[in-house]
Amino acid sequence: MKKSLLLLLLTLSAFAQPKFKAIAFYTAKNDLAHVSFVEEANKWFSQIAKENQFSYEATSDWTKLSTENLKNYKVVLFLDTRPELPEQRVAFEEYMKAGGGFLGFHFSAFALDGSEFPNNWPWYNTDFLGCGQYAGNTWRPTSAVLKVERKDHPTLKNVPSVFNSQPNEWYKWEKDLRLNPDIEILLSIDPKSFPLGTGPKPHEIWSEGYYPVFWTNKKYRMAYCNMGHNDMDYEGGTNAGLSRTFGNVNQNVLIRNTIMWLGVR
Repeated sequence: MKKSLLLLLLTLSAFAQPKFKAIAFYTAKNDLAHVSFVEEANKWFSQIAKENQFSYEATSDWTKLSTENLKNYKVVLFLDTRPELPEQRVAFEEYMKAGGGFLGFHFSAFALDGSEFPNNWPWYNTDFLGCGQYAGNTWRPTSAVLKVERKDHPTLKNVPSVFNSQPNEWYKWEKDLRLNPDIEILLSIDPKSFPLGTGPKPHEIWSEGYYPVFWTNKKYRMAYCNMGHNDMDYEGGTNAGLSRTFGNVNQNVLIRNTIMWLGVR
């Protein structure tokens, strides 16, 4: 009887313990489309955490990006921006070099000289993300046809080789990721998408080229996902959301696969 009770208690305890802990950082101040994404992401990840037995915490307090606090987490997410203070950047770099996990979205990779987010963190944009600084985007946010580049990668399990994404503002980069031996490109924009974007400026409509949208750096336990900019009713003046990033089954499978790959491997 006592052995049975002990076994039951141990089983219940195992179920009560999360498989891993994840913490997401965000600012949610720079663009209504990014704010919309952050709000949506926090709800979605909270639900996915319950369904998959991991712990998800979200905060706009970037002081928690410290060496001591990061010891409590297996995965760090940047939902919209990046750390700006030197001590936070050092803590994050040390965390990643020690084997920590990272999932970044859309604007978290943005860096541009002369902007509010200058290209002043070489390790992050060049060595870690591999993309260098921002070089342009499509407009308006539109759906793209995405193609899988590495079918055998764990993040792409049960993801079709070609699928339609949710609407997004797509970025292009200073660096050609295909030339970096450390980068594994997992998803790119299929040429079937062209022309991509509606303008009105001509450079906001892409008619050709190669554009990675989801990749990992083999030197680290990380992934970057270019999705994360919802379509918004700016022109109509309501600022209402016109699309949802997490309204796509295939895209959701990809993101769920990714956080589980980072958290439990």
